[in-house]
Amino acid sequence: MPKIYDNINNHLTKGLNDTLELSHRTDFCVGYFNLRGWKEVADKIDNLSGKTIAEGSEDVHRICRLLVGMQKMPVDILKESFYKDETHIIDSAEASKLKKRLAQEFKDQLTYGAPTEQHEKALRKLSQQLKDKKVVVKLHLRYTLHAKLYLAYSPDKRVPVVGFLGSSNLTFAGLANQGELNIDVMDQDAALKLADWFNDRWKDRWCIDITEELIEIINNSWASDRLIPPFHIYLKIAYHLSREARAGINEFKLPKVFQTELLEFQQKAVLVAAHHLHKRDGVLIGDVVGLGKTIIATALAKLFEDDFFLETLIICPKNLVEMWEEYAHKYQLRAKVISQSRVQTLLPTLRRYRLVIIDESHNLRNDQGSRYRAIKSYLEENDSKVILLSATPYNKTYLDLSNQLRLFISDDKDLGISPERYIESIGGQVQFSSQHGYFGVIDHLISVQIDQ
Repeated sequence: MPKIYDNINNHLTKGLNDTLELSHRTDFCVGYFNLRGWKEVADKIDNLSGKTIAEGSEDVHRICRLLVGMQKMPVDILKESFYKDETHIIDSAEASKLKKRLAQEFKDQLTYGAPTEQHEKALRKLSQQLKDKKVVVKLHLRYTLHAKLYLAYSPDKRVPVVGFLGSSNLTFAGLANQGELNIDVMDQDAALKLADWFNDRWKDRWCIDITEELIEIINNSWASDRLIPPFHIYLKIAYHLSREARAGINEFKLPKVFQTELLEFQQKAVLVAAHHLHKRDGVLIGDVVGLGKTIIATALAKLFEDDFFLETLIICPKNLVEMWEEYAHKYQLRAKVISQSRVQTLLPTLRRYRLVIIDESHNLRNDQGSRYRAIKSYLEENDSKVILLSATPYNKTYLDLSNQLRLFISDDKDLGISPERYIESIGGQVQFSSQHGYFGVIDHLISVQIDQ
């Protein structure tokens, strides 16, 4: 009777690794391959001796062959079913396109979550195994392949092939974590038929070798064994900051009335802020007192009024209401001004404004306050873009700043940066909060972003 591996009573990782200890080479066929999932088998692959096998016209020494189907999302399969029929034949152009898309998917995998030492070690090991030709990876393109098959070959003449067949992909979750259903295949007739099935697909014309692409992806990621000079990190930061600035300057045009009203640095500030506001639905203008935050925000609102037909709601302290009404009148801004003290009363029934300026936004440092909740609720319900103004966005803790940014950045949004690795290294969140202020947070966020 076959043994069931459901990752509850029996984990596939253990069954597979125990079998690999007695094997000299292996073949994997999976619908989905997660680069970080390789750590579950990396050490066992290193210990395999390999065997010379015939591939085409040459004899090649192989240890591990990995065939990836890259299982698609159900919605993608449904879409394809409408424009592809049974007679559809893949060509070289489509194969090249699919290969590029796969490479991008692997790159994207390495941007999710915080890197760990375990993941870094496993990825470096995989990179070396790929370079040494111990592992060869091919992409199956002829049709979407959902199969999950693991084959281990041993010198034991009585049981030369052991198979594992079921639902587990080559990911940490599939091999060890989430509930699955797999069985071992010890019957040699069945196991040899599975080996033939694998070989037929491995030798298919539209089974494309992507080994070199994976080597390049890992070598250009945070798992690379190359040390990056600090100057290169500085250049990378400068490049991305300047690219965003240039994008704003090239994408938007300042309303004519402000071309003479604003100083040159203020004009550039409006255009750069416009890029961020359009791309991220929010921007924080944090200049010190006297540099013109009010007129910059007015020009920004006027730009979005002209280009996107947005009307503006201005929320400010009571003593600034009159000033903002004068600015709105002077620059013919279609805007309504209300004081922060009245948001709980007015916002629940106020009509939709797609652009909201919040002056003195540091007053909203506490995300538990009733005013904060009223404003955040209004912004979410109306899908409003947000312009925050403050000369002192950071007061006591980094939460002062993060709570303001949360007004337009949702809690579940993936920013691509995260300080978990550093937090763990110093002993946890409490230590992090006690040791660091604003600049410490930014420094470590930048370092993690460079890693990823």
